[in-house]
Amino acid sequence: MALRPIDLAREHGLSTQAVRNYEEAGVLPPADRSPHGYRQYGERHAVALRAFMALLPGHGHRAATAILCAVNTGQPDEALRLIDESHARLAEDRHTLDAVRTALAHLPPAQSAATNPEFIHIGPLAHRLGLRPATLRAWERAGLITPSRDTRTGYRTYTPNQVRELLVAEQLRRGGHGLARTAEILHRLRTAGHPDALRPTLAAWQDRLTARGRALLSGAAALHAYLNHRTDEQL
Repeated sequence: MALRPIDLAREHGLSTQAVRNYEEAGVLPPADRSPHGYRQYGERHAVALRAFMALLPGHGHRAATAILCAVNTGQPDEALRLIDESHARLAEDRHTLDAVRTALAHLPPAQSAATNPEFIHIGPLAHRLGLRPATLRAWERAGLITPSRDTRTGYRTYTPNQVRELLVAEQLRRGGHGLARTAEILHRLRTAGHPDALRPTLAAWQDRLTARGRALLSGAAALHAYLNHRTDEQL
């Protein structure tokens, strides 16, 4: 049965131009043409578009496009490799969240300057965090931490509490949080003085990872249906 662009578009709340764009991008296989040159889609196009729309939430637009393009050009192994990469990123994000929780659980208590006046310079601190000094300077410009200056040398110095906060910041950055969001979280920790203040943030992070995991499952099911449909057509 021939389907018009509007037939595919309506199912997903898209415009007909979006459907044509997806065909041009390789997300949909090439459409047949009527004697008058109009596009004629079929069930395989409908199944392909369903797969693409299901892949979007878990993989993002770029990866979902690459996956469908690989399938449509006869490269299923490349499509599966791309899917593996998305799952690997999710697993890495889960490990990062666990690392943040562990870091917070083992944070030393906040201290006053009078209690512990010791400080550390930027070079040793960067080495301890596994970062470059330039990264710490960029974080300073973004408002994450404002170090003091050694009165004799002018070098940046960090208090134990600032080191404590930067340990959290490093984990948050690895978890994909932007500088503005990381600064906000550090401010919350600084104000509350206790890791419990970050529990809502960690819970929301966990919810996002769970949603991504479920989206990857839904996308895999829809792609499996498309792969089976292509196989049936070739028999």
